[in-house]
Amino acid sequence: MLFLNENDIRQAITMKEVVDGIDQAYQIYEANRYKAPVRTQVTDGDDTLVLMPCITEDSIGTKLVTIFPNNVEKTIHGLVLLNNRKTGQIECLLDGSFLTGFRTGAIGGSAIRHLAKPDASKVAIMGTGVQGLYQAVAACAERPIKEIYLFNRSPEKIPTFKEKLQKWIGNEIKLVEANTVEQAIAPADIIITTTTAKSPVLPDNQELLQGKLIIGIGSFQPDMREFPECLYQLTDCILLDTADALEESGDLIQPLEKGWITREAILPMSSYLKNPNKTKAEDQTIVFKSVGMALFDVVVGNIIYQQAIQKNIGTTLTL
Repeated sequence: MLFLNENDIRQAITMKEVVDGIDQAYQIYEANRYKAPVRTQVTDGDDTLVLMPCITEDSIGTKLVTIFPNNVEKTIHGLVLLNNRKTGQIECLLDGSFLTGFRTGAIGGSAIRHLAKPDASKVAIMGTGVQGLYQAVAACAERPIKEIYLFNRSPEKIPTFKEKLQKWIGNEIKLVEANTVEQAIAPADIIITTTTAKSPVLPDNQELLQGKLIIGIGSFQPDMREFPECLYQLTDCILLDTADALEESGDLIQPLEKGWITREAILPMSSYLKNPNKTKAEDQTIVFKSVGMALFDVVVGNIIYQQAIQKNIGTTLTL
């Protein structure tokens, strides 16, 4: 059995290659060539234990992850276990915390690859935690980003975030600490929310959201919501990474219940990629919502495992 830690994974694969893996997973999802139950979530106050198994034609994978938002040192802990598809033998154990963050960043990166304007150069990140970091890295991998605007309700966390981000993307891209949400999103072409907020983190102001790509990453439970009511009036289609989001995210459950959107206005990203709209209006607001799924972990994990073998990366463990 091979063990791959964060450093091993970073040596084995690039962010662009992980985005490629996400796009590959969408093809498998659309063709229904996988088996995976709705993730099991066990909550205890703000804390969550998540179990995510999945079988594809090439691999078997299971992710066990805990999300403790009040743990200031590290909010996500996890492992991803890969089994041989033919024998069931355990092949690889990966750092699930890093893999989760990295592949979730790539989900946002895929949305930017296919939905953002080609010349998009300014990104606003709402929430400067682990997910904010990888979303910023992915955005820079997919578009010629020149400025990143950062907002956090606890502004004292931003300087440390900037240091970590610059280690990934260098010092040429300008990082701007915004004092308000409005200051962060006003100049942005792409807005990414990465919080566990239970009330909208974006202002209920159509003018500030018009004509932009809005990516929602943080809301993964029914009582969590990052999007304001006005956002649903700006778009006639909301794209999802998985239909599970309809049962899990307050950014969909609550607007459907209140009649702000209809079920017909919601489309899987995998279906969109089969027939993408290449003639999006300049002032059109595009909304993408992600909650993630085990299929992403298995596809990306297997790609990392195969490349690690080719590059002789990792530690061999004996059971």
